[in-house]
Amino acid sequence: MAPVKLYGMTLSWNVTRCAAALEEAGVEYEIVPIDFAAGEHKSPDHLARNPFGQMPALQDGDFYVWESRAICKYVCRKNKPELLKEDSLKESAMVDVWLEVEANQYTAALEPIILEYLIRPMFGRATDHKIVEDNLVKLKKVLEVYEARLSKCKYLAGDFLSLADLTHVSATACLAATPQASLFDAYPHVKVWWSGLMTRPSVQKVAALKKPYFQSSA
Repeated sequence: MAPVKLYGMTLSWNVTRCAAALEEAGVEYEIVPIDFAAGEHKSPDHLARNPFGQMPALQDGDFYVWESRAICKYVCRKNKPELLKEDSLKESAMVDVWLEVEANQYTAALEPIILEYLIRPMFGRATDHKIVEDNLVKLKKVLEVYEARLSKCKYLAGDFLSLADLTHVSATACLAATPQASLFDAYPHVKVWWSGLMTRPSVQKVAALKKPYFQSSA
């Protein structure tokens, strides 16, 4: 069976979010680079994969999926459904809850910090420390909720690894390359959770994909 194709730049945590799910689900896949600077994401070929001209897009045979978290769910449903716990109404609901939290609370606060520290300097722009500080305040409030949750269970959705944990990996792996690398030290249960995730081969692969861009020990 031919490997699935994941289109996009590994600089993007949206792309490597999908890689974490593919790796954990044991799927054979190929990352097909898209040259953002050359405008390949707006080419007719790529618009056929993702009509919004964004990354990533996943090709599985003649089937295409776009939007990173939708890709992750598709990969899990097809290859490792236990990561979604869809055989249990309550457990699957908690997976869904923490997937929403990751997207709308955690990454919503973390992403501007990464952009300011790591991406803007790539284009010769200065870090806007006001944006960093404002989002650090938001992120710390989110981490207080995570700390309370992880004091009660090993993983976010319960005492089982789920996609809700894995979708945190790609953006969090970038944090270690910023001046906020020690942020989790103030949240011991969060730190244990993240340290445990970092031992997984799937997470190590994502961190390795990031290293050419963001040199860190993550």
